[in-house]
Amino acid sequence: MDEKKLLLGRVKELSEKAYFNNYVTSTNFLSASELAMFYDITGAVGMTGKGTIFNGATYYIYGGREDADRNTICFLPEYLDAETFMATQKAEPDIIACIHITPVNARFADELNHRDYLGALMNLGIERDMTGDIMCDENEAYIYVMKEIAPIICKELIRIKHTSVKCEEVLPDECTLSNKFEEIQGSVASERLDVILAFVYNLSRSQASELINAEQVFIDGRTAYSGGYDLKQGSKVSVRGKGKFIYDGIKGNTRKGRLFVTARIYK
Repeated sequence: MDEKKLLLGRVKELSEKAYFNNYVTSTNFLSASELAMFYDITGAVGMTGKGTIFNGATYYIYGGREDADRNTICFLPEYLDAETFMATQKAEPDIIACIHITPVNARFADELNHRDYLGALMNLGIERDMTGDIMCDENEAYIYVMKEIAPIICKELIRIKHTSVKCEEVLPDECTLSNKFEEIQGSVASERLDVILAFVYNLSRSQASELINAEQVFIDGRTAYSGGYDLKQGSKVSVRGKGKFIYDGIKGNTRKGRLFVTARIYK
């Protein structure tokens, strides 16, 4: 059975439970590609953060923070609207928890990164679909996880690499970290994917095309198959081995008729 059929079966089961049994159900965390697969199944277009209908039940895409990369699909019972659901999750979360991690002694702490935190969770035997976004800097991290495993992490996660750490569950909105970007701008001939890739990563058009042909490029979670696709403003593009960026679109035209565009590369 392929991934799409498995996902379809799972979301149908959860939506029916919410609709017929009148309680909230949710998937575990989905990657951008899995969420794109769900949109393909339902015919929806990127409804992140907005309530809409699938199989009779209202669903809400929720990752614990605005513009989350990893999200759950929450199916709501008839008596509960999306606005009330979100207000409840912010005040008394029962779907997603946020864990604040800090070193016990900052003076002797390692410089930890996203991979270090994720690896520490994996070493506890926690599956990837139980963890959402990991926001970190050199001093601390906020990790979004499924609510049921938060007590385990707070109790068991005491060391990352050579650093002793302490964990505290906080409200999802208490995260003080956000994504960091490097903004770049310049002129291009068109908004074709291969042209924008070459611009962002300082590649030749042929090098950009090779990445696309090797299926190494993803737009909003979907594999890109053609360099001739025109990127839309707000598209999130990830390239294996190079990172990801947000395309912010055309900001003007040059005197020679080229397009002046901007993009933000994730640091």
